Amino acid sequence: MPKQRRLDPAQPWIQVTTTAADWKAADPQLLAAMLAELHLIRAFEETVLELAGESLVHGPAHSSIGQEGGAVGSIVGLRSTDAINGSHRGHHQFLAKALTHVTGSSFDLADLVTEPVQTVLQKTLAEILGLAQGYCAGRGGSMHLQWFEAGALGTNAIVGGGVPLGAGNAWAQKHAKTTDVTISYFGDGAVNIGSVLETMNLASAWKLPFAFFIENNGYAVSTSVAESTGEPRLSARGLGFGIPSFRVDGMDPLAVHLVTQMAEQIMRSGGGPTVIEAEVYRFFHQNGPYPGSAFGYRSKDEEATWRARDPLERVAKEMIALGQIDSAGVASVRAQAQAAMKKAVAELVEADPEAQGKRRIRPELWPDTDFVNVGVRGDTSELADARTLDPLDYTGELVTSKFVDAVSGVMRRRMEQDDRIVVLGEDVHKLAGGTNGATKNLKKEFDDRVLGTPISENAFAGLGGGMALDGRYRPVVEFMYPDFMWVAADQVFNQIGKARHMFGGVNPVPLVLRTKIAMGSGYGSQHLMDPAGIFATSPGWRIVAPSTAADYIGLMNAALALQDPVLVIEHVDLYSQLDEIPAGDLDYQLPFGKAGVRREGNDVTVISYLSMVRHSLEAVELTGIDAEVIDLRWLDRASIDWETLGQSIRKTNAVLIVEQGAQGTSYGGWLADELQRRFFDYLDQPIERVTGGEASPSISRVLERAAIARTEEVVEGLERVRRGMGAN
Repeated sequence: MPKQRRLDPAQPWIQVTTTAADWKAADPQLLAAMLAELHLIRAFEETVLELAGESLVHGPAHSSIGQEGGAVGSIVGLRSTDAINGSHRGHHQFLAKALTHVTGSSFDLADLVTEPVQTVLQKTLAEILGLAQGYCAGRGGSMHLQWFEAGALGTNAIVGGGVPLGAGNAWAQKHAKTTDVTISYFGDGAVNIGSVLETMNLASAWKLPFAFFIENNGYAVSTSVAESTGEPRLSARGLGFGIPSFRVDGMDPLAVHLVTQMAEQIMRSGGGPTVIEAEVYRFFHQNGPYPGSAFGYRSKDEEATWRARDPLERVAKEMIALGQIDSAGVASVRAQAQAAMKKAVAELVEADPEAQGKRRIRPELWPDTDFVNVGVRGDTSELADARTLDPLDYTGELVTSKFVDAVSGVMRRRMEQDDRIVVLGEDVHKLAGGTNGATKNLKKEFDDRVLGTPISENAFAGLGGGMALDGRYRPVVEFMYPDFMWVAADQVFNQIGKARHMFGGVNPVPLVLRTKIAMGSGYGSQHLMDPAGIFATSPGWRIVAPSTAADYIGLMNAALALQDPVLVIEHVDLYSQLDEIPAGDLDYQLPFGKAGVRREGNDVTVISYLSMVRHSLEAVELTGIDAEVIDLRWLDRASIDWETLGQSIRKTNAVLIVEQGAQGTSYGGWLADELQRRFFDYLDQPIERVTGGEASPSISRVLERAAIARTEEVVEGLERVRRGMGAN
């Protein structure tokens, strides 16, 4: 029989409970703050359920009633500069952070509701009702509550989706030399989601001051923890990543507070992340005012057992035993909280004149419908004073450069000039500049700002998003291949792309996402896509696609100046290309939203980007057609040069859109639809398109070539246009 030795986890796993001595030793002001926040949150949630029952809450009402102890216990001692984020059931966390911020955790229980407290209650309720005075101007609603000033980074409707963003905030806190921490709240369902586990690994590897706070309420919607995992003690997840982990009774707010203090000591001293599992219980169903037993997945006895452990009653009982309050005082606290909520409701709701006995939202409080698209992106005012240069118009001294050297050169220059820029991605710190040399020498010069990541796109893309939202850093995230965006789709599209608009249209998201198209390199179906079409139809993103080294410099500089997330697409065919760039100048920006006319002509407008611009020019020479070739440069709806395109179409009356990739994810399909809507009266024939095939490129050299477009396919497209001219 082989020799066996028991292995112990690298970090401690601790169960924490309070004793009578802990309650006696607790600061009376701390207990008063707990009691106050618990009752304010409970009254708030009861009001939300009441309004939801009247159909005044549009969408879900995920009540936190029963779970308040975990939020209050962990947040009541935090600084305003500490941060939290959470999930769809996050009213209690948001309110605890906001109330702690405006009161400093100091409450007079005889005069509970000060003006700042009343404002927090009303603005939060207004947000949940979708009203303009809410914290996110009504756009966030119940599941997207954000108030940066208070350290509330935003709750999140995607289970586990906010965790990588929180880690990005923690990275910014650490590297800004603060001792602040971030706590991310999520439930039992999220512990089995990849983004959470990826982030645990990343936070542990990078020693981030980040707490993974698991509110284990025993159920997803109706599926129990025991059904969904082999280890129902969910804090065990942390041990596999070398993270100190704690388990605590979440119905005991003081126990949660003491555990959080232990975790804070680790995080604030540079010890890295922690995991806290608080066992809590939602008294109602996943959504709405009915208990889980009404739906058959919980028993009434189970619910009664947990209700007897109500955190509000626990704190009140202990304070009464210590002589800090009496039953009448507790009743007064509850009455004041309820009165505050009645006052908040009265400001937002009125009797419905068209339905006797019913109420309605005050009509003047709804957001103006003209606000619907405001803030999808910024207004580009940050580029107003930029020094711009269009290489097509440049007449100064030129030098020869490889395209890829311009890529690494401009990034080096910007990192010299702006210490906010952080580069992260797989292998960006190794191999003398990543897999293609695009980050050459950056690690040597900017060691702590060039971060080689694990293979975990969801985690490091989201971490970059959290950095961007924090505002102290400007992340440049590299996806080695664009197909990997599907791995990180939640962070790329649901989080980063939507964040500005979703949270009210105010907060910038200055993130650059670099990736390369590698069609023709033989890497097969899961490495070779063109992402332009996907990003162009996803809100919030700007897209640039340079075809020359000189354009790359100007476009990357613009991308790094914008306050929006920007996708920078590169192409491996261009990396080794020798181009001419302005001598000694890596600081100019390409004019915002300006396309480049690579060839003037009268017969057809050929529109393309990246390496297909060169293929288009070659095809024009082969056919002899007098085509005008336009290099888009900027590809997203808000940045595209409609003026240049329109001038050309009015002249040629024909359009050929050229791209290399597959039909299904085509950029040209969207563009063709937009062009025919804008310029239909000037088109003498249907818009023609050159694309790859329906299939993704495969490994076989001949099948890969058959699946993508190059010069020959552009020639065929031009001949189709020529035949259309003859028909007219």
